Formats: sequence, C-alpha cells, structure tokens
Amino acid sequence: MAAARVTMPFSVRLLKRPDVEIPSEVRRKKRRLLAVGAVVKCGCSKIRAVCGSGKNDEKYEERHLDPNMRPNYRGRAPLMPFASPQSRFVPKQEKFFSRCTPRNSGPQSRDSPPKRDTGIANEKDWGISLLSENVSESGTNEDGSTWWRESGEDLGDNGYRCRWSRMGGQSADSTSEWKETWWEKSDWTGYKELGVEKSGRNGEGDSWWETWREVLHQDEWSNLARIERSAQKQAKSGTENAGWYENWWEKYDAKGWTEKGAHKYGRLNEQSWWEKWGEHYDGRGSILKWTDKWAETELGTKWGDKWEEKFFAGIGSRQGETWHLSPGGERWSRTWGEEHFGNGKVHKYGKSTTGESWDIVVDEETYYEAEPHYGWADVVGDSTQLLSIEPLERPPGVFPNLDFGSSLPPPREPSE
Repeated sequence: MAAARVTMPFSVRLLKRPDVEIPSEVRRKKRRLLAVGAVVKCGCSKIRAVCGSGKNDEKYEERHLDPNMRPNYRGRAPLMPFASPQSRFVPKQEKFFSRCTPRNSGPQSRDSPPKRDTGIANEKDWGISLLSENVSESGTNEDGSTWWRESGEDLGDNGYRCRWSRMGGQSADSTSEWKETWWEKSDWTGYKELGVEKSGRNGEGDSWWETWREVLHQDEWSNLARIERSAQKQAKSGTENAGWYENWWEKYDAKGWTEKGAHKYGRLNEQSWWEKWGEHYDGRGSILKWTDKWAETELGTKWGDKWEEKFFAGIGSRQGETWHLSPGGERWSRTWGEEHFGNGKVHKYGKSTTGESWDIVVDEETYYEAEPHYGWADVVGDSTQLLSIEPLERPPGVFPNLDFGSSLPPPREPSE
C-alpha cells in the first residue's frame, strides 16, 4: 500500500492587527487567603496533568479603565488569534500500531509529528520498551517501503550504562522518512535518565523533530533527590515560510522546590510571535510567576503583553504592561500594578500613554497559588519506569566519582 500524504503541520491562521487593547494570556490558578495572617491553603485537588502549569482556557474580557477592576490577567486566551493548540498534522494511519512489534516484523511507520502547546508528556505516553538483546535488522514491506531496527548497550566510566533502541523507515519513493530513538541511562552516582528522540519528513517537504527527557539525580549541594523533565518540539513547512519551536522544562526536588517554564516561537509567512513564561516555588511558601508575549509583522507592527507576580505568606505584588507599536513608531502602552499587604488592603495603580491613571487602595481578598498543583509526589508517581532503571552492579571497594562542578551531568547521546 503506497504511503499516504499528510497535511500541513501547522495550526496558525492570519492575524488581524489589534486596536488599542489586546488579549493577554496568563497561566494562573486561584489561591485564596482565608484570613489575615492565616496559612494559605488550596481547596483544589492535585491534578496529574502532563504539565501542571494550568491549561484552562478562559476568554479575555476587555475591561475599561476602572480603579476597582484589575486587568484580566487570569484569562488564558492567546496573545495572537491562533487556531486550537492541536496541530493540523494528520497521521497516515487512522490507528497507530503497537510500539512493541513482534520479532522479525518491521516497526510500523511513526510519521506522527508533535502537536503545538501540549507541554511535557508522561513516560507512559511514549511506551518506551527496550529490547533485552542486541539486534540489527532491516526489511522491505509489501508496498516497497523499507524499515530498519537496531539496539545495543554502551558502557563508560563511573558505572555509566546506556541501553538504546533505534528504528526508522522510508517510503518506496524516498520522499517520506521517519526515525525514532529510545534510551535509558544510569551510573553509580544514582543518576538515571529515560529519553526519546524522533524526527521525520513527508513528500511535501514538511519536517519535524521532537525530543523528551526525564532525569533523576541527587543534587550535590543539598543532597536532595531531584527529578527533571523536558521536551523540545519543532516543525517546519516545506511549501511556505512557516514553522514553530517549543522548549518546555520542569524541575522538582524532595522538599517541594519546583521550577517550570517554556519558551515558544512561531512564524507564518510575514508574521512571527514569541512567548516565554516561568514559575518558581521555593518549597517554603515563596512564589514567582511571569509571562512575556509579543508578536510582530514584516510591515513593522508589534504588540505584546507581560506580567509578573511575587508572593510570600499573603504579602506580595503584581505588575504588568500591555503595549502596541505601529510601523510609524507610534507607541501605546498601559502599565498597572498591585501591592497586597496581607491585611485585606490592596494598593492598585497604573497609567497609560493616553493620559489615563489611577492610584487607590481597596478592600480586596488576595488570590494566588502558593504551591504547584503538580509537584514532587505527582512526578514521582508518574516516573515509575525511570525509577525502576537498574544500574550496573558496583564492585566491592569501588566508589562513584562525584563531580561537584555541575548540578546535572551533561547529556551523552547514544553512540552512532
């Protein structure tokens, strides 16, 4: 059966130039301070999502200048009117074949590109299954497409071991191709890693690449166990000047310290956009969150939105800016800020380049998220395959060589 064609791998549509106000996107869940001096508690149950950074979409509600109304930075509407986060990639098969194929049969085509804005998947979603023996085989399918598969093991100093499997294939006319690599790594320091890398291209010239890593290691300075997860994804059109790239990361330690963030970029012909956001929880009640988004066209129109919040024990601040720049250099902006005193009083202030301004103190409860909804206990529960990696047995009298120069060993890819 001849290889089918896949559709355009991008889910963006043309932008309309915004007027003065533009939507803002913020990733925030509500946190309520019950009383003055009270301990901040969360009534929400823990969520085992692929990314605990909040994905509930809310429509942006435009608010005119009202000193009693804060800007709607809690909504999560895109800065630019993208289509849905799902990409328009259509896989060749309506049903995906099992990742564990019988011996002596070729791996099925996995020309499934990554999807935009889907965060970091859990390990179970990848279905990583490494062979217990070294293999090297290839073959040809009935439709003329070819496949290959190999697996092996690399050994190194300090008890380093990397077990890996690679597979790939190509259509009969060589216009489409795919490749996928799985690996698990370990050494005598307690370091463990699980990872995937995949890439492909189709007959229309569209190409994509994706990698995913999950790491367990012991921090040399705090002596605490830490789990780190990351994902990078990108796709590029073969027929027009369009593409996108995303880099996601999450870091957790056993005492509740958590860091999450993402950097994103996209382009569709004459339009480009960027987004960066981050979250940091110190495990003792202090939090920092921020988002910065901006976009531009080749004609010179630019616009953006950003905000930041810092809180500890009910006391903190929020501030942000929405702006627009015309091709002629005319700039409009509105800045705003809030100071939360922890006693039910909130100082609100702001101004815009059109002459608007406000500076008041109001009675208002304070909302913020003091702990991540997806934290250490959740990531441990979702990392059973990573934690079950068995390192090489260490001979008696041999001790691991600890490197205090870096908190995380540099990644070593499986040997070619």
